[in-house]
Amino acid sequence: MTKIVSRFAPSPTGFLHIGGARTALFSWLLARSQGGEFRLRIEDTDRERSTQEATDAIIDSMRWLGLEHDGEIVFQSERADRHVEVIDQLIASGHAYYCDCSKEDVDAMREKAMKEGRKPKYDGTCRDKGLTSGVVRLKAPLEGATGYKDMVKGFISVENTEMDDMILRRSDGTPTYNLAVVVDDHDMGVNRVLRGDDHVNNTPRQILIYRAMGWDVPEFGHVPMILGPDKKKLSKRHGALSVMEYEKMGYLPEAVTNYLARLGWSHGDQELFTMDEMVELFTTDGLGNSPSVFDLTKFEWVNGQYMQKADPDRLAGLLCDFLAREVGEEEAKAVTRERFALIAPLLQPRAKSVLDMLEQARPFIVDVSFLPYDEAAVQKFLTAETKPMLEEIAGRMEGLAEFTEPALEELHKGFIEDRDIKFKVIAQPLRVAITGKTQSPGLFETMVVLGKEQTLARIRRAVEL
Repeated sequence: MTKIVSRFAPSPTGFLHIGGARTALFSWLLARSQGGEFRLRIEDTDRERSTQEATDAIIDSMRWLGLEHDGEIVFQSERADRHVEVIDQLIASGHAYYCDCSKEDVDAMREKAMKEGRKPKYDGTCRDKGLTSGVVRLKAPLEGATGYKDMVKGFISVENTEMDDMILRRSDGTPTYNLAVVVDDHDMGVNRVLRGDDHVNNTPRQILIYRAMGWDVPEFGHVPMILGPDKKKLSKRHGALSVMEYEKMGYLPEAVTNYLARLGWSHGDQELFTMDEMVELFTTDGLGNSPSVFDLTKFEWVNGQYMQKADPDRLAGLLCDFLAREVGEEEAKAVTRERFALIAPLLQPRAKSVLDMLEQARPFIVDVSFLPYDEAAVQKFLTAETKPMLEEIAGRMEGLAEFTEPALEELHKGFIEDRDIKFKVIAQPLRVAITGKTQSPGLFETMVVLGKEQTLARIRRAVEL
């Protein structure tokens, strides 16, 4: 059985966005699910628009998502000689020819065809002239049809009369996209091409080049585009950003790949998949033939699920990294990874992202003198009535031999019994006193993580307020 070889071939004219990342993921899964190879090619022939920054960002994005590639990265710009070689072979074999028609000539041909009710295209004027200079065109079949079984869309066929003799080499000597892609895929051993359906019209044309060269034709598949909630083409206004922007926003890579997989692929009603599960379960039969809708709320939910499952120590490392980005490495050293590892489990149930978790962690990592207070919460809960209660609780805490959740629970149970009040009477004043706001993890858990000294200092500062 022939080993499957798939590829992802981005152009470094911009950063890797959600649509491209999903294509890369599907191609990666197609290979990995069947023990095949996944290759990466950078299509950097547009020298004016291609940048090293974009190239590096694409490679970083693939690495962050866990989509490791096999073999060396292929750079299309380094293969110009090979592209020219294949074009010369096509000319020598009679499958391509020179054309000296000007743009105005071709425009006139197309205009005439439209007036006569025919498809506007180049009419083959130079096919048999035997010219030795000009652009190079493929001598396409004049009869029959070019068809293939699309892995996603099923059988697709195009009448050859619908396609013209496409240009393979421009007047400046550079090869066209369709020619370069075919040569590179063939030389890289690619036999499965899974890409966006904006390439559907290119595929029959590329198949003609494969056949003209006598090469095996890969299996092709075209996945539908991703739409925004308004059913229009996905854009930044829908929340669709480059992959590494989501990293900066604190999304976990496994959440991103999970969500992208579900934008166009399914396995029953299952929503959450590890990478290993996706590799095990992925087939092209599970790819949908309708556009998927990008839902930022659903994306956040998926990320939240992975935040809940994540190893607290891993989250602690990420929190350290994000804090360092914000305040600088030296200042960030004031909060240790061990400290964050204690805080993370308290915040995992509600944190939507690492950035969100860092925001929720602030009351735990600032000194009492820098703790900000929600002014409305202060006005409502730190009152003349609650002041003596907070003072008494602080006094009782002073005498605790062990500062643990059970000990704190027993202390407060005794306090409310002595005062003949409900716990809610003192719960929110305490919460505002030690965190500065009305929402926090469990009160006693929070106190234990803060520690006895910091908890008492915060209560006393609140009393002064």
